[in-house]
Amino acid sequence: MQPATPAPSLPDIRDLAEQVRFTPDTGRIWVRDQRGVLLTASVYGALRRELIDRLGPAVARELLSRIGYAEGGRDAESARRLRPHVGYFDAFAVGPQVHALAGFGWSQVIHLHAEPETGAFAGEFVVHDSLEASVHVDAYGTSPEPVCWMQSGYASGFASAFAGRPILMREVECRGMGHEACRLIGKPLDEWLTEAPDTRYYQPESSVNRFADPEAGDTDGVVGISAGFGAAMHLLRKAAGSRATLLFIGETGVGKEVFARLAHRMSGRRNEPFIAVNCAALPETLIEAELFGVVKGAYTGASKSRQGRFERADGGTLFLDEVTSLSLAAQGKLLRALQEREIERVGDSQTRRVDVRVMAACNEDLYRAVEAKRFREDLYFRLTTFPVPIPPLRERRDDIPLLMAYLLRRFCAVHEKNVPGFTARAVEALFAYDFPGNIRELENLIERAVLLVGDGEAIDLPQLALRGGPPRPAAFALDVAGRLSDGTDALRQQAAGLLAAQTSRGRFDAIEHALLEQAVADAHGNLAAAARQLGLTRRQVQLRLHKHRQRSS
Repeated sequence: MQPATPAPSLPDIRDLAEQVRFTPDTGRIWVRDQRGVLLTASVYGALRRELIDRLGPAVARELLSRIGYAEGGRDAESARRLRPHVGYFDAFAVGPQVHALAGFGWSQVIHLHAEPETGAFAGEFVVHDSLEASVHVDAYGTSPEPVCWMQSGYASGFASAFAGRPILMREVECRGMGHEACRLIGKPLDEWLTEAPDTRYYQPESSVNRFADPEAGDTDGVVGISAGFGAAMHLLRKAAGSRATLLFIGETGVGKEVFARLAHRMSGRRNEPFIAVNCAALPETLIEAELFGVVKGAYTGASKSRQGRFERADGGTLFLDEVTSLSLAAQGKLLRALQEREIERVGDSQTRRVDVRVMAACNEDLYRAVEAKRFREDLYFRLTTFPVPIPPLRERRDDIPLLMAYLLRRFCAVHEKNVPGFTARAVEALFAYDFPGNIRELENLIERAVLLVGDGEAIDLPQLALRGGPPRPAAFALDVAGRLSDGTDALRQQAAGLLAAQTSRGRFDAIEHALLEQAVADAHGNLAAAARQLGLTRRQVQLRLHKHRQRSS
């Protein structure tokens, strides 16, 4: 990598300042497309002090670092939208400038060198007048180590999302230690010494690492830092050591079986069998025999007695995926097995005691299956003792950089390839993509890309082969029929035509309503995707649609 050269001065910040809007009559502050709140330094300092005093410095540091990391990742996702037609440096400057707008201190870029195609990254940044350092010194005096934990987390999250690989921004000087300013050095996470405490904050959860399969040598695919991932992990920690039946709820491809295996490893049964059954893949006539076993001669073809999955999982865990696919008869036997902890083989009159912890998963609303008479209500109440919702990937975008790095490393090892990283436009495309197939789709995309790309080359858009092609450009127009088309010239012409049209409800309302409805139609009813296309929040789209539909009724 070539020596880094001094970075140019930061671009004008007024374009970002315009993203902050105050509506005092409604009691709201908008920061881009999110609702914000003003906190004085004393309130922020009190919150920080409460965390440190109640949880201890180590836990408080990890918590604030992760919060900052997640916020930095979200800002990186919107950086290209805020400055769509600028170079790498000006787009990257969104991070330091948004951090300054939030009142945490103003940043100076000493140097920045990034090569997305090779995965190289090196940067040095100075933050002046850090709020975080000031409130720490006011509460505890000068510290022997850096104290700007949220600031370092924010910088790491922003750089990681921008680079498409984990980047650690380490604070090497800090105002909280008595230095004149805070100095951060950034480089890829794997280039830092791994024994330092801050390296684990931006990796998969420490609890996941602790229960990782030692034979696999990694986290077995359980990777995340987002709020949704954290909520699922919190529930697992609460129930993993119990005998409670866990029900994992989520769309196809979110990793329900991966979470179930993790729960098994976190339990006292970790050294016993983990048996997974995809109920949807079993023929209806064989489901009972597969689950509960069969005795010789029970039916034509049963030439010998054999154990079912319950007996094979004795002492361990049985995971039933797509549990709604079970027949009503099999559901009745499953309920008995859960309640009485005993099973009866097909064709047998003898009951057998089993010590099995059952975990189940479904990708639909289980109660709707009950209402449709496809699922037993008593079994529903038995399985929903402890539900664990797993959000889709489009709702945990903070995890995408970690998943990209993890999957790239894994598939490079499997296929013996040397792929340094992703190009800038590939990273941008993955962040803009909705991932209808969730993590399973991301796995397939990256594995295919690793196979297609040449050794030493970065993954680019052609190798990703995203469903539906590259993301729609940010600039679009609306024609009189309500169809979206690209190009600013067309936008002006078509807007003029729309304004000339006479409507019963007012021209702007009619245009806005048509635009909202078309975006929702293009997103196949997915309000979150429609909101991203329009540059609004999901809540804003929902409220505006409700307003227009009320007027139409």
